[in-house]
Amino acid sequence: MAGHSKFKNIMHRKGRADAQRSKLFSKLSRDITVAAKSGLPDPAMNPRLRLAVNNAKAESLPKDVIQRAINKASSGDADTMEEIRYEGRGPGGVGIIVEALTDNRNRAGSNIRAAFSKNGGQLGEINSVAFMWDRVGKIVYPAEAGTEDAVMEAAIEAGAQDVESDLVKPDIYEDAPGHTIWTAFEDLNDVAEAMSKVLGDPKSTALVWKPQSEVPVTGETVGTLMKLLDALDAEDDVSAVYSNEDISDEDLAKLGG
Repeated sequence: MAGHSKFKNIMHRKGRADAQRSKLFSKLSRDITVAAKSGLPDPAMNPRLRLAVNNAKAESLPKDVIQRAINKASSGDADTMEEIRYEGRGPGGVGIIVEALTDNRNRAGSNIRAAFSKNGGQLGEINSVAFMWDRVGKIVYPAEAGTEDAVMEAAIEAGAQDVESDLVKPDIYEDAPGHTIWTAFEDLNDVAEAMSKVLGDPKSTALVWKPQSEVPVTGETVGTLMKLLDALDAEDDVSAVYSNEDISDEDLAKLGG
């Protein structure tokens, strides 16, 4: 997943930091509301809600905001919220999966289609891209959670599938180093809970799309692709964007500069 991870680490979006933070809080709140509505409004009795609340706490979402999001599930305000997946191709043939959480399907679809068409991409049919990806669990811990061996041992004991540790001190363009634990789709909750007993609460826990292979992207196509991914990520209805590009360090450095 190197291509996608590198893209997420490039801080060419840093000028929108405050807006992105606001959007993150909004997304976390919506995730909590939808999770609470899918089962009991008690994190202890609702695994999906428990994960959503833990993710929100990891991003310092205030407790009163978390509680309001849970309460909103029983007020009827969440009745119109839909989870929708869109798939398409970007510049260079890169596969893209977009997850949206919206109260207006027509608005979300129109805006996402426009983002694709205006930035060298093409929105496709459902499953036109997803068949080349795996739906898996992803747990992220900061570097200080433990050594590579300690995290690996905890992951193995918890039943995880794989661990990737990147503990190199980052430069100004990268996110903080840490550990990424991969699990089977159905094992995410159990693995996350088992690891939290050993390493404490993770930075984030989520079900994600992981590409089975990557598409090399070079030259000017890199910048065009990034504009498309940025445009999709900026949409209020979009909760996650996944892409399978593989970009060289040299091209990434040019983009960062």
